[in-house]
Amino acid sequence: GLVACTHCSRVWPIGTSACDRCGASLKSRDTRSLSRVWAWWFVGLICYIPANLFPMLETTFMMRSSGDTIVGGAVVLMMHGAIPVALVILLASVCIPISKFIAVAYLALSVQRRWSTDNLRRMQLYELVEFIGRWSMIDVFVVAVLAALIQLGAILTITPGVGITSFAASVVFTMFAASSLDPRLLWDHV
Repeated sequence: GLVACTHCSRVWPIGTSACDRCGASLKSRDTRSLSRVWAWWFVGLICYIPANLFPMLETTFMMRSSGDTIVGGAVVLMMHGAIPVALVILLASVCIPISKFIAVAYLALSVQRRWSTDNLRRMQLYELVEFIGRWSMIDVFVVAVLAALIQLGAILTITPGVGITSFAASVVFTMFAASSLDPRLLWDHV
């Protein structure tokens, strides 16, 4: 018989149309939440594909240019002995984004199909995806810092590649997908 304001968290009797504290409209559930989740999820997935096909960094060293994709750059780092750095890049740029896609799809499907799973675990997974979303842009930040700092004229130049734009868009869209999910829907089948 109660509904909470999504902006200020004040609780009101169900049927109240607007929060008297902050003026936001009150809704018990966001009925369009799942359609927004799937829309953002598919757009993020579409952007993730070119992010792995096109170079993230384009390096010009002594007038020779080369571009490396995420996995290609990690392989080059491994071949040069920087295995820990390569593993961090693979984790942050491949494993975590794919895990986010799987987690958001699992949460949306579990709500859509009313799967009887542990609600506390689903809520923890939702909070984890929300938390990781803040740190997903670290790759884009690293590329921006490298491009800004390493400009040695004709000797060495690093510029962001086409893939970084797609990767950044993919990260933003998966963050939108996760934040579009109304977490109250996770508890409705109880």
